[in-house]
Parts: sequence; structure tokens; C-alpha cells
Amino acid sequence: MSIAENLNKIKNEIPETATLVAVSKTKPIEAIQEAYDSGQRIFGENKVQELTEKYEGLPKDIEWHLIGHLQTNKVKFIAPFVHLIHAVDSFKLLKEINKQALKNNRVINCLLQVKIAAEESKFGLTETEVEQILNGEETKELKGINIVGLMGMATNSSNESQVRDEFSALHEFYKKISILNSQFSILSMGMSGDYKIAIQQGSTMVRVGSSIFGGRNYNL
Repeated sequence: MSIAENLNKIKNEIPETATLVAVSKTKPIEAIQEAYDSGQRIFGENKVQELTEKYEGLPKDIEWHLIGHLQTNKVKFIAPFVHLIHAVDSFKLLKEINKQALKNNRVINCLLQVKIAAEESKFGLTETEVEQILNGEETKELKGINIVGLMGMATNSSNESQVRDEFSALHEFYKKISILNSQFSILSMGMSGDYKIAIQQGSTMVRVGSSIFGGRNYNL
């Protein structure tokens, strides 16, 4: 199927309460333009250099999300335009985003990444660390950031029960802390292989790449 057909299929599978982020990492501008021409406006990249290059070459009404691990020394390159940073996994990174946002007279939306997977390679905060950040006096002084929710990546496993349990646990934590954080509106869970499970467990934003664009292109 074409990119347009894949997009329509996925949009028909997810409820109106869930936002689709088309993950365009490693994909050429032409493929992203095809998705754009089909009505998609929200795209996610996991590398800063690739994101900035695509921002320059594509329509400016695209809402760009940085979904990958972000190093503090790279924040300045995306601060002028990024709409949402999904994977904030330290207070140090949050402070740098705030610093660069203020330099650009912006408020940047952020998600705190919670580690829910069993894999050691996955990044993320513990639930205790999330609560410490949200309740910290120093966080309240950061006027250039807006923490709008949580993000989590399940274990890369064929064990659907394990994946479901990980998403469910994050959803329960999200509900708990949303009571005290009225600005929370996003729970980013689910990718091409598990977005249907994530939606069943309360995800409000899914990050789908290969199911839209096909397999990765490592020659970019």
C-alpha cells in the first residue's frame, strides 16, 4: 500500500482521542511530503541533525516532535521550532530546554520519559524521580518549559501480556499524577508494533513509523 493508504488505515484504527505522530526518521523528504499531502501534519524524528534538515526542507506548518534520546548540547539546534520533546529523562535536560526556550522567546512542551521496559538499554525516570521533578520548587521556576504529560516505551517483546502490563502500569501512574497536574494532556505510548495495545491501555499519542513508511532506510 502507499503511504497515503497506510495513513488512512491507521487513522481508522485509532480513536479520535489519540494523536498520531508519523515517525519519519531515516525517511527522505519526498516520503514525508507524500504523507503531508495526505493530510498528516505531525511528524517525529529521533536525531537532532536529521530533524533540523527536514525542518528546513518541508512546509512550516508541520508540528515537529523530537522523540529520541536528547543530549543537552543538542537542544539549542531544535529550540527555535520544536513543538514537543518526548523523552525528557533528567532534570539537567529539562533545565537546558528551559534555557534554550527562553533564548528563543518560547515555551517548549515536554514529556517526562518513564522507564517501564525491562531492557537496560531503555532510558527513563523512575516514578519517584518524576514526582520529585513535578513537585520540585526549582521546576516551578522554569518558565520556558511546559510539562504536558508522560512518555514510555514498552519492552521490545512478542509477549503481549508483558507489554500490556507495562503500558497499564504507566497509565495508572499517569492518572494518579494528573490529578495534581492539570496541564497534563498527553500519554505517549505505543509504536508500530504495539500501538493497538497502547491505545487499549489509555495512550493518547502513538508514534508510528514503519507501518506508515515501510522499513527503515539506513542510507540517509
